[in-house]
Amino acid sequence: MPAAVGDFILASASPRRVQLLAQLGLAPSAIHPAEIDETPAPRELPADYVRRIACTKAKTIAALHPGHTVLAADTTVTLGRRILPKAEDATTARNCLTLLSGRRHRVLTAVCVIDAAGALRHKTVATIVKFSHLTPAMLDAYIASDEWRGKAGGYGIQGRAATFIPFISGSYSNVVGLPLFETARLLHKPTAHGCDGGTNPLSL
Repeated sequence: MPAAVGDFILASASPRRVQLLAQLGLAPSAIHPAEIDETPAPRELPADYVRRIACTKAKTIAALHPGHTVLAADTTVTLGRRILPKAEDATTARNCLTLLSGRRHRVLTAVCVIDAAGALRHKTVATIVKFSHLTPAMLDAYIASDEWRGKAGGYGIQGRAATFIPFISGSYSNVVGLPLFETARLLHKPTAHGCDGGTNPLSL
C-alpha cells in the first residue's frame, strides 16, 4: 500500500529519510532541502551540534513556507566529543572507518518539527554502535563499494557495513537517519510547552 501523504514539508533530500517515513505510512507533501552551513562551532558538543543543525534547517524552510509544518533532522557519528564528518571522498571515509574499527561509538540524530502555527519542538536520540575490527581487505572492499559516500562517519548500517556491526544499543532507525518512534511523536503529539527536547541518556 502506498504511503499516505503527510501535511508536512521534509527539509531533507535524504532518500533514506523518505523511506523511513514510508514505514510510518507517511510521505511528505513536499521535499525542500535546507542549504545551510553545517560546520561545527569551536568546542561545540555533538548533541548541541545536531540539535542546532536540525533546528536551523527547520527554521530556514519554515520561513520560506509560512503556515506549513516542517520536519528536519540531522545525524552525526561521534567518538567521545569528536564529531566525525560526512564522507565525501574515499580518504575521509577510510579515516573514519579506521577510527571506528574495533570500537564503540554513538550515532546522534536530532529531529525538529515546526508546526503550522510556528511552534518548535525537537528531540535528540542516541544509539550506541559497536564495530568489529576491520582488516585492510574489509576496508578496501567497502571503500570500493562507494556506499560510504555522503554518510556520516563514512558508513551506512543498512548496507554492507551491517557486516561490521555485532552490537547496537538503541534505535536502529536512528542510525539509518531518522528515529521513527520519536519522529512519530513529534509529528502527531505536540506538547503543551511546544517542545519535546532532550537527549537519550545512553552513554559509552
